[in-house]
Amino acid sequence: MSTLNQLLNNKIIFFKRRVNPILKKQPQIKGVVVKVRIMTPRKPNSARRPIVKVRLSNKKKRLVHIPGKGHNLRKHSEVLVAGVGARDLPGVGFTCIRGVYDFSPVYDKIRRRSIYGVKRSLTDKKKLRRKFRIV
Repeated sequence: MSTLNQLLNNKIIFFKRRVNPILKKQPQIKGVVVKVRIMTPRKPNSARRPIVKVRLSNKKKRLVHIPGKGHNLRKHSEVLVAGVGARDLPGVGFTCIRGVYDFSPVYDKIRRRSIYGVKRSLTDKKKLRRKFRIV
C-alpha cells in the first residue's frame, strides 16, 4: 500500500465520483408532468416506449422513462424521479418511481414488486418461512 506522499510525488490523480448535475447528490427529486409521449429505441431494438417530459422541482425540464406495463400519468401529474434512465433511449436519463405521488403501481405484479410499487398481499405473507413471518 502506497503512502499519501508517494502518491502525490508520482502525480497520481484521485478521481472524484461523478455526480448527476441535475439531482445534485439527491437520490430522487419531485417533478410535474408537462407532456406524455412515446419514443422508439436505438438501432438493434424495436419498441414503443412511453416517456414523459417532466419539470423538476429545481425548474429544469427532462425526459423521463415510464417503467412497467401501462400507466395513469397525465399532464400536471406529480412523479418522483430517480437518476437511472433507459439505456436504449437517447436523451432519456431518468426513470419515474411507481407507487409514489400520482403514479399508480403495476397491478397483478408478484415478482420484483419493489421496483413497480406493489405492496405485499396477504397471500404472499403466508408463503414466507416461519422465521421471517410477521405475526
